[in-house]
Amino acid sequence: MKLFKIIYFGLLLIVCSCKTLNTNLSIPEREAPTSFSKTSTDTTSIAKINWKDYFADEHLISLIDTALVNNYDLQMALQRIEIARSGVRFSSGELFPKIDGNIAAGSTKYAKYTESFAGNSTTEFEGKGIPNPVEDYFLGLTATWEVDIWGKLRNSRKAAISNYLASIEGNRFVMSNLIAATAIAYYDLLALDNELETLEQTIKMQHEALEVVQLQKEVGKANELAVQQFQAQLLNTQALKKNTLQQIVETENRVNFLLGRYPQPIERTKEKLFREVPQQIAFGVPSQLLLNRPDIREAEFQVQASKFDLKAAKAAFFPSFNIGAAIGFQAFNLKYIFQSRASIGYAASGGLIAPLVNRNALKAEFNRAKANQLTVMYNYQKTILNGYVEVANELSNIQQLRDIISLKSQENEVLENAIVASKEFYRMAKANYLEVLMAQQNSLQTKLELIDVNKQQQIATVNIYKVLGGGW
Repeated sequence: MKLFKIIYFGLLLIVCSCKTLNTNLSIPEREAPTSFSKTSTDTTSIAKINWKDYFADEHLISLIDTALVNNYDLQMALQRIEIARSGVRFSSGELFPKIDGNIAAGSTKYAKYTESFAGNSTTEFEGKGIPNPVEDYFLGLTATWEVDIWGKLRNSRKAAISNYLASIEGNRFVMSNLIAATAIAYYDLLALDNELETLEQTIKMQHEALEVVQLQKEVGKANELAVQQFQAQLLNTQALKKNTLQQIVETENRVNFLLGRYPQPIERTKEKLFREVPQQIAFGVPSQLLLNRPDIREAEFQVQASKFDLKAAKAAFFPSFNIGAAIGFQAFNLKYIFQSRASIGYAASGGLIAPLVNRNALKAEFNRAKANQLTVMYNYQKTILNGYVEVANELSNIQQLRDIISLKSQENEVLENAIVASKEFYRMAKANYLEVLMAQQNSLQTKLELIDVNKQQQIATVNIYKVLGGGW
């Protein structure tokens, strides 16, 4: 009776102490804006457009298709899904009894001055004494089952399911980033192709200018200094061309790396760099990011998983109810094991196991799960905020780049006219060679800047598609 009371009060103490383990955690949440723009509340978003329709470039589409099959980061993300799926299967199996086939054989020799020896030496079975050592053979089934009274195993399974769903969203996030990275590298390559073409045209023009100056020197209308300046400018442009050729090689290799293949030529059309960008981009409303962006969805499932993990950690403080059973053939001699039904034996047991001494380890695990839940909750809020900021930045970037392109186009036109005028004035001795050199240098710089701005604009259209949640 005293033992029963001790057990009762021990269990009561455990249950009461567990009431202090709070699993209802919360953090301050900042309310997200209702729109990205004060003048627009349209819910249409380009994130819903399939990436093949969005990019509409057959060469780029082919590259992305190859990347989605061969890219190593994506393959690793797929394996993380398989790992999470196996975790779900394992946690689901923990809910059911474990039944094992058991074949066992043993031998025990009792020391002479023991209770077992004394008992066996005076016991006869079918007219014979029990041998010493005595053999023991068993062939049958054993089963164990932890009855999930407090929901520990069910919560572990729910956590595994949430982690599995998070891994799927993680894979989609990798896919979205891969598509964007491939497109960005592709536009880098188109820009370099156009830079190379511009440099080659400039080199041709500078060759012609150098020949003119050399002829003028021969007739006494120019000096050696002018020839050297024109020649130096030509050499500088030729060096820029070599540098651009190296960048093209490296960028092609970067694309091939994303595609999971060794270096090979990349098919492309350099004119695609200047494809028209829509004047209006449908960006929807901030609340759609919760559904469209896979990184936010992944963070949300991680929060769910952490909540179930915390509940499972709390349930570990409660007594666990275990049931065990065994049935099979058993005998101390193999010739008896299948002789009759008398060789069939069985056993059944059940009991509560309550943690009493090692509670510090359970508290440490609970505190770990609690800190992990708070961490992923903060990460969820951070991911939402980051998504909003990224969209706001790209929307502003697209507008500014559109204006810059307009200005740079006008500047380029003015400087091309300045080159023509400077050459004519130089022939008429109304301008010196430095003015011609300056006009050529300024024109080249502006053309390269215009190419770069067009590249930035195309990359901005890739980024806005990605940050709105497109590409998976």
